[in-house]
Amino acid sequence: MRAVVTGAAGFIGAHLCERLLAEGHQVVGIDALTDTYDPGLKFRNVERLRSWPAFTFLGGELLQLRLAPVLEGAEIVFHLAGQPGVRSSWGEEFATYLQRNVLTTQRLLEAARAQPPRKLVYASSSSVYGQAETYPTSERLRPCPVSPYGVTKLAGEQLCEAYRETFGLPTVALRLFTVYGPRQRPDMAFARLVRAALRGETFTVYGDGRQTRDFTFVSDVVEAMYGACRSSFAGVANVGGGSRVSLNDAIEVLRSLAGTVEVKRIGAAPGDVRDTAADISLAAEAFGYAPRVGLREGLAAMVDETRSQLAEEVGV
Repeated sequence: MRAVVTGAAGFIGAHLCERLLAEGHQVVGIDALTDTYDPGLKFRNVERLRSWPAFTFLGGELLQLRLAPVLEGAEIVFHLAGQPGVRSSWGEEFATYLQRNVLTTQRLLEAARAQPPRKLVYASSSSVYGQAETYPTSERLRPCPVSPYGVTKLAGEQLCEAYRETFGLPTVALRLFTVYGPRQRPDMAFARLVRAALRGETFTVYGDGRQTRDFTFVSDVVEAMYGACRSSFAGVANVGGGSRVSLNDAIEVLRSLAGTVEVKRIGAAPGDVRDTAADISLAAEAFGYAPRVGLREGLAAMVDETRSQLAEEVGV
């Protein structure tokens, strides 16, 4: 299989590429290597992937690249590229989110429409639900995002649905719930928490910590994407970790793994929802999705990886 992965140098994208390569597939990875966070982390992901002969990297913005040659012969397209983050999506930064989450998605769909792959998988977000009315939340619930980021991810979803309904383009939009794991973006909560614990620093909590999340380990997300691309399913599906845990409880799990961490609490950030929990029954039925990594096991993997990174930083 020849697969194209946009956002290949990012947290989830790099893990997905590794999974595809391990299965013997040819992978073309695209990434603009933006400075949303330390580009050095993305460069390291690319270097890891380049150790596979079947991997080809293409750097550049999706709005500027010639996509027709890239998509030619591609059986599967995974669209993970985009501008992440709820808190930074307000104000003037919204223009960047519009460009990287909406306009790029439309351009990719247009290119895919001209040479349809067997499946196009779009990485959406639980942020499309906003403050959900019921938990666990089903895809039947009307999306109501409460952040500009969520608005742009929902727009990308709806573009996928429009091209699927109008032109028969086989698209799947996966609503990912709070993905974590090794090589997570450094601005995300668990990456900050683990690093704070191991370095004896203070971890900042937005809100009272009683907010809950459906934490989903990155390998489970990768399996969901891989399963969706090989199935006959098209449409929208949730991908969650299988349990709802408060941030305070997650901090206690981390303390049992890495020792004491000092916590500083500040006000809740605009656009942060109180709770998330995924009803994953559709994904289970449609492409056999079943999360396998629990929170303790997943955090332990992050602790081990971060310890190794810190040791390298100090030359141990």
